[in-house]
Amino acid sequence: MNFLQTADSVRYQRMTSAELRENFCMEGLFRAGELNLTYTDVDRALVGAAVPLQHQPLSLPTHKELASEYFCERRELGIVNLGAPGRVEVDGKPYALDSLEFLYVGRGSRTVNFFSDGEAPAEFYLVSYPAHRKAETVHVTLDKAHKVELGALEGSNERVIYQAICPGVVDSCQLVMGVTRLSNGSVWNTKPPHTHRRRTEVYLYFDFPEDERVFHFMGEPSETRSIPLAPKTAIASPYWSIHSGAGTCSYSFVWAMGGENQQFDDMDHLTLSDLG
Repeated sequence: MNFLQTADSVRYQRMTSAELRENFCMEGLFRAGELNLTYTDVDRALVGAAVPLQHQPLSLPTHKELASEYFCERRELGIVNLGAPGRVEVDGKPYALDSLEFLYVGRGSRTVNFFSDGEAPAEFYLVSYPAHRKAETVHVTLDKAHKVELGALEGSNERVIYQAICPGVVDSCQLVMGVTRLSNGSVWNTKPPHTHRRRTEVYLYFDFPEDERVFHFMGEPSETRSIPLAPKTAIASPYWSIHSGAGTCSYSFVWAMGGENQQFDDMDHLTLSDLG
């Protein structure tokens, strides 16, 4: 398990591009035959990926730093499959996950195992937050998620948001998670930008060519920076940072949030003139 200690809003202002990447980005998560985890001090989120090979399942371990008998002893877990069909077994019960299907794993689940169904591997993206109560494990397909259409092609931000782990769909403790898919010709993941003072967010950008990039914008509104991200790179966004990004082509991204409030639209809106 790797560790990501993010910088505060003061130190951030003097950081180089390499230092920003080192302090906020999680690269190389998806490696064939491996399960990789990163512990971040952004609300103690754990972010990772499991890419099991056929007939070679992977098991979610605990770590001494969690001080727990098993991973979900005091944590909840969100999973989305970004690869070929696979399945996740929670306490021996199998859940088949096709591409862009979610699984919420509640606190108290003792074993979590990952499988690929064929030669092409499943690619399970994982986000976990501490949980103060138990909740039911739930499989969520996109047709069960809340679907929200926002933006317009004229503003280069036409997109569809699928709220998969959220109130009304899954009774989670604090985790909120879903995926946003941009229409062809759109590049902005949100417009105008916003902040979440009551919760933090982790993004994972995917579904675009290896030679393209998404520029993730971050920082306090008066002191913004950008970080160009390759496909399947995750980035931790602390509560003091704006949330915005633009790509060199259309793309998709998984978003996950934890904090005081689970309402999706609990955000502090900004205008473009607020940015420095």
